[in-house]
Parts: sequence; C-alpha cells; structure tokens
Amino acid sequence: MPTKVKPKKATPPKSKPKAASQPVVENPVEARKAASPAVVNGYLPDDTPPTGALLSLGFQQVLTMFPATVLVAILTKFDVSVTLLASGLGTIIALLVSKRKIPMYYGSSFSYIAVVITAMSLYANDCFTSSATYCPDGVRLVQVGILGTAILEIIIGWIIMQMGKAALDRVLPPIITGSMAIVIGLALAGSALNMASAHWLVALITLLATVFFSVFLQNKGLLGMLPILLGAIFGYIVSALFGIVDYGKIASEAWFRVPAFTLPAFGDPRAWELVVSISLIAIATIPESTAHLYQMSLYIDTLAEQLGRAKYNIKELIGLNLIADGADDLVVGFLGGAAGTNYGENNSLMAITRNYSIPVLMVAGGMAILLGFIGKLAGAVNSIPVAVTGGLAIYLFGVIGMQGVALIQSENVNLFSPKNLAIGAAMLVCGIGGNLGLPNGLFPFNVPVIFPQGIPAIVFAAIVGIALNLIFVLFGREE
Repeated sequence: MPTKVKPKKATPPKSKPKAASQPVVENPVEARKAASPAVVNGYLPDDTPPTGALLSLGFQQVLTMFPATVLVAILTKFDVSVTLLASGLGTIIALLVSKRKIPMYYGSSFSYIAVVITAMSLYANDCFTSSATYCPDGVRLVQVGILGTAILEIIIGWIIMQMGKAALDRVLPPIITGSMAIVIGLALAGSALNMASAHWLVALITLLATVFFSVFLQNKGLLGMLPILLGAIFGYIVSALFGIVDYGKIASEAWFRVPAFTLPAFGDPRAWELVVSISLIAIATIPESTAHLYQMSLYIDTLAEQLGRAKYNIKELIGLNLIADGADDLVVGFLGGAAGTNYGENNSLMAITRNYSIPVLMVAGGMAILLGFIGKLAGAVNSIPVAVTGGLAIYLFGVIGMQGVALIQSENVNLFSPKNLAIGAAMLVCGIGGNLGLPNGLFPFNVPVIFPQGIPAIVFAAIVGIALNLIFVLFGREE
C-alpha cells in the first residue's frame, strides 16, 4: 500500500524586489541611523576645544553679552569700561566658586535699574540732570548695596544647600517672584519714554528695528542672539543721518586707558540705606538664575547622553549656583560695575553651538577684561544718542515685565485663588503706581537709618508681597 504524501502548503510567491533606488524600509528613521549614524559634536563643561575653536567660541560669548551689559551701564551712568571688565572677572570668579561645574556667563542685570536710578537721583542729585555719561558719586553709593545683594545671595545659596529649595519657595512663591519681575519692568516705563522723548522719530525707528531683528532673526544662529546690538547699530546709523551723534566723545578717548574704578562708599551713611533697597531685588533675580540652571542642566545632560558620557546633573547645584551669583556681585560691587546676573542669552548661544565648555567661558571672561582697557570702545558706546537708548529701553523694559507674566504662567499659578490675587494685586499697584505716581517714587514711611527719606516703591512692593505671603503661611492658607 503506497504511503500517503502530505501535500505541502502553498506559499505565496515572493514579491519582486524593488528597484535599488526604492529600498524596502520598515522604519526609515531607524534605517537611516543604522546606515550612517549621526556624528554628534559638542563640548561638555570639562572639555577644552582646540585653540581656534576656543578663541572663536569665546568671542561669540563676549559678543552676545555685550549689548545688554553695556546698555545697563549707559542707563545707570556706570562706567562702561569698568562694567565690561567686572563682567569678565566676575564670570571667571563665579566659575571657580562653582568648582568649574556650572557653565554660566555673567553680565549686567536689568532688574536693578529702577532702584539704582531712584537711589542715585536721591543721593547724587546731579547724576541724571547733567549730560555726563558717568556719575562716580552715585556709583560709589550703589556699590555698597550691590555688595549687600552679594551677601544675601550667598546666604540664600547656603540655606538651600542645607535645607533644600522647598524652604525658599514657601517664603518666595512664584506669585511674588513673578509679580516682582512685572513691577521691575513696568516701573521703568517712565524712564524709557523720557529717554525716547529726546528724539521720538529716532527712538521709534530704533524700537521697530530691534523688534524686527528679535522676531525675524530668531533661530538664525549667532545673529539671532544679537537683536539688541543690531538694533543699537541701526539706531546709531539713523541718528548719524539726523546729525545727533556726538563724535567728540570718541575723539576725546585714548585708545587704551585704565578703567575708572571706584571704591564703595562705606563711610557714607546714605550708602547703608541702599543695602536693603538693592538687596531685595534679588527676589526677582534668584528665580531667574534658578530657571537658567534648570535649562542648562537639560541641555548638558542631553548632549552627554548623545556622546555616551555620564550626565552632569547640575540642576542639583541650586545653592552653589546662587553662591556663584553672589561671588560675581562681590567682584562688580568692589570694582564699580553694574550689578550682575547669569545671562540667558549666553545660555541660548551655548545651546545653539552645543558648547558648554568652562574653558571657553574663562577665555570669554579674559576677552571682556581686555575690552575694558580700550578707551575708544567706551567712547563709541557713550556716543550712542539718548533717543536710541530710549528706543531700546521701551522694548527691553517691557520684556522684563512680560517675563514676570511668563514665570507666573510656567509655574501654573492659580490666579483664581484669592490669596494669589491679593498678593499680586497689592504688589503691582504699590510697585508700578508708587514708582510712577509718588514724588521721587517713595512711599512716605520714614524708617530711621534704613529708609530715612521714605521707602522706594519697588522695595515697598516686595515687602508687601512677602508680608502678605507670610501671613497666609502662618494661618495655613498656602496653595
């Protein structure tokens, strides 16, 4: 009997292979990676690039910080050369204090402008009534307040290292820090418009050019980081066409000169009155600095992962970061530079170039120090017409206020909460209304030694916000 043969199952015919130009790909992205793995370039904090890259990347950092840092000096009548040099030296010291772990560049902070102008107008009366671009008497007084800020930042940094950031957040929740930023920006509105009034057409052209550069050059590499510089150059050219540029300020400067360093006026009792006023502005700069740290930590760890190296987790160094901030302010406070902060613009540049190298930032600091000795550079900066500065200020001061709104949004602050509404409302009216409506921007509450002439509106707003929040904390009304 013949054996039965089990028939084979029919198999579908094999599909014809596609032409070589159309390969069969299940996952195009994965196949592309397998075929030609992407080459990841970049420098992590402890990397040292080759000499050419070291210098070029360092110069980009200086170019990025230059416009805002110089503009603060112009607005507050600090010496431009000292401010540049202090920015570079302060950056180097801060990097060393952070044990070369936190890549940050330090420039002048806009947050202090309003209270500095108020203080210098009160105690050095001719600072803002004369055409001089530098007011050493006012600077010496403010230096003491900047040193007070440095000490406060160091103390808060140490507390965070010991107790954690949650303890600080109870005292300074986002509704306070965000409202403070809004107050700082919008309280300066009057100053911006006063400067713009020197020549309205030039100011408005400068404003429009700066806005144009900010919007249409975004994400365009290095140029996208320089809208303020480009706006200032455009406004300067327009001013030259109108014949309002004083070239004598450039001609009168030597090519090289020693910056006009000043010592803090420790012996002047008025200077000690500024310590509390200026130090309280740290309420706005501390959250800003912390946000920059979180941002940088994300970028650095992403690059480290792509390079197959260990993560740095610098987000855990909040306290050390604030101590580094304080170290920078110690330097600028002693030398006579404008109060500093780590710069978001430079952080963005590092993200674009994928360069977080500490040695690059050290080189950038050295370059800024050298720029401080170039007298013609300071003369060119001081020759910028007031109207151009006013046009830039309208934009920048408004941005500071909007950043406060952004902080409140990003932290998901509940603005339907009566507690948050109370704190924010009181701070905004006292800070903005007081600065614009009260004589000299002072609340008429004289506090011996600290505020003998009255409390500056911005400082009063901070005090009101902190006091209200503490009441809610004590009575169990926290969010």
